[in-house]
Amino acid sequence: MHQHKHTTTHIRSLTIYLFVILLLGIDCSTSAADWAQFRGLHRNAVSGESGLRGDWAASPPLLLWQQSGLGIGYASAVVVADTVYLNGLDRESGEGILSALGTDGAVKWKANYGKEWDGTHPGSHYPPTITSGKAYVLSGYGVLHCLSARDGSTIWQRDVAGDFAGPRPVMGFAESILVDDERVYCTPGGKEASIVALDPSSGETVWTSKGLSDPSAYCAPILVNRGGTRLLITLTATRLVALDPANGTLIWQVPFDAEEEMQNHAIAPVYHEGLLYATSGHRKGGVLYQLSEDGTEIHRRWSDEILNPLHGGVVVWKDHLFGANARGRWSCLSLKDGSLQWQDRGVGKGSLLYADGHLYCYGEKGTIALVEATPAAYREKGRITVEGGEGPHWAHPSIADGVLYLRHGDMLHAYDIRATPTPALVPVVP
Repeated sequence: MHQHKHTTTHIRSLTIYLFVILLLGIDCSTSAADWAQFRGLHRNAVSGESGLRGDWAASPPLLLWQQSGLGIGYASAVVVADTVYLNGLDRESGEGILSALGTDGAVKWKANYGKEWDGTHPGSHYPPTITSGKAYVLSGYGVLHCLSARDGSTIWQRDVAGDFAGPRPVMGFAESILVDDERVYCTPGGKEASIVALDPSSGETVWTSKGLSDPSAYCAPILVNRGGTRLLITLTATRLVALDPANGTLIWQVPFDAEEEMQNHAIAPVYHEGLLYATSGHRKGGVLYQLSEDGTEIHRRWSDEILNPLHGGVVVWKDHLFGANARGRWSCLSLKDGSLQWQDRGVGKGSLLYADGHLYCYGEKGTIALVEATPAAYREKGRITVEGGEGPHWAHPSIADGVLYLRHGDMLHAYDIRATPTPALVPVVP
């Protein structure tokens, strides 16, 4: 069984990761090779791993294993050390299941966490957040569960939708729970409590966002450090907002999709060197904002009519934005002025992440392509098709320790993507 080892090729990226972790107050029990929450260590879908194969056409990824029976849903896999976590809806019981697998695909344990979403697009929509030995999962019905990451036992749970009178979104509550050393943040969307902070040890209320009463709208919040000011940034139903994570004070807000009848804010805002980009599936495109030197003010710089992913996210790399829009066009925009650098059909609508000079573009019809992360042109370096599972391929890809994890329905697929492939250690699970 493969064990996690940090080679000398990871030292530089690990040093950078730890520096940013200290700035943002992120839990240091995870490593740079982990993918411990939605969109990775920094919630930006950027992996610091290197030594990955750069030509899939000549050397396709090796399928290590498949595992099924993990519950239906669209939540991606998260990985900490030698454990892979995946949550889904059990069709028979209607309850959510959190599964813990070894990196060889074997099931370590499964734990029920109560009723999971069985409305429109049933199943899990966001993965758990794993930190400090705990797994935080928000069900589609607005119940936040804190479970032991060791065995799945319940530590505490809180009906945040009920306690804070948050109206349920059309697709159910869907949010990647954000955690730092002192607080757990979630968005029930209640009166004077759009966003709340809870004690990670007990689930008790630390603060609520007084003066902010906007409903929730599927977004994964982020933490940003700008000029010494820490900002909790997210999209609610009609606003892009920033709060002080220490006390919930509203620092700034700007209208966003306020005119839409149904907001689809499933795209996490992305931050890069004082610039903040936000978009959604119902806009014609996105908006880039400039934050003041201390982060307390926000100013619109430009907007585009190109990038409006439904839920596939965007990636910033070397002053450029990458993503697929609602029309299934993969695009690259200049972060400086929003100008289009290239556009291509690629694998159609989908999600993505960045690692080792490439984009991993996962189309909702089941094809994933390796694409150079360059503004020069769309350069595809090969593709594979994910076999097994059912429904649209809406789960985001994940990478941890040289392995690519792709979820499809109740099945998880693991591929070896190292430049020097490691032979499969176990038979492929049928």
